[in-house]
Amino acid sequence: MASNVQAKEEAYKRVKTILVSQPKPEKSPYYELEKKYGLQIDWRPFIHVEGVNAKDFRKYRIRPDEFTAIIFTSKNAIDHFFRVCEEMRVKMSLETKYFCLTEAIANYLQKFIVYRKRKVFFGERNIEDLGAAMRKHKNEKYLLPCSNLGGKEVTLFMDENGFNWKDALMYRTVSSDLSDLSDVMYDVLVFFSPQGIESLFDNFPDFKQNETRIAVYGNSTRKAVEDKGLIANIKAPAPEAPSMTRALELYLQKSNTNE
Repeated sequence: MASNVQAKEEAYKRVKTILVSQPKPEKSPYYELEKKYGLQIDWRPFIHVEGVNAKDFRKYRIRPDEFTAIIFTSKNAIDHFFRVCEEMRVKMSLETKYFCLTEAIANYLQKFIVYRKRKVFFGERNIEDLGAAMRKHKNEKYLLPCSNLGGKEVTLFMDENGFNWKDALMYRTVSSDLSDLSDVMYDVLVFFSPQGIESLFDNFPDFKQNETRIAVYGNSTRKAVEDKGLIANIKAPAPEAPSMTRALELYLQKSNTNE
């Protein structure tokens, strides 16, 4: 995916091609960058979610309908929770309470249940936002549908507050097959999670950064890049670049103008 010249953080070589490690959206500010700077921006998810099937899930000896409250941290968690329930022919009680990290996640529940606000609670962003509501329902038996990545903040919160709870692995985030990209060269690779970096090396164990610029979103992604001995040339969020597209534009202003 790149040549054998050592990457240099201070270099602002012209950018012509960018690969974003996410599915292609219908609308995106990336398209404005593409037109403004004459770029080719391609999209390719480096990771994807796979569900744990009911046969494997039964090995955990967990029945969702034995729990009186469910904690949802994402839309993926909702999808796979109700998928597992359907595969196991489990029907959740109408009295089940649902605790969602955000309002958007709570609204997504309407695809699967008759929405009753008194049964659904949501926060603004993290599990601490749900603390007051959950403490009012201290005697519930909580289930946390999760992925192989876990949820350290939620786990710590539940243990510290003495809730009766259990987690349930219902889906996994895994590396996608990128073998068809082996001969493709990009000036910039854009990553949003440590799992994206892991996928890069799962697919290309001998990857060398060379002249490829790497853009990262978040400190954990930056650390994953640096742990691999690579350079994060473009970083977000930052005071001057709250979004990835803004960080890219600031870089492009230096790399693609006044040549």
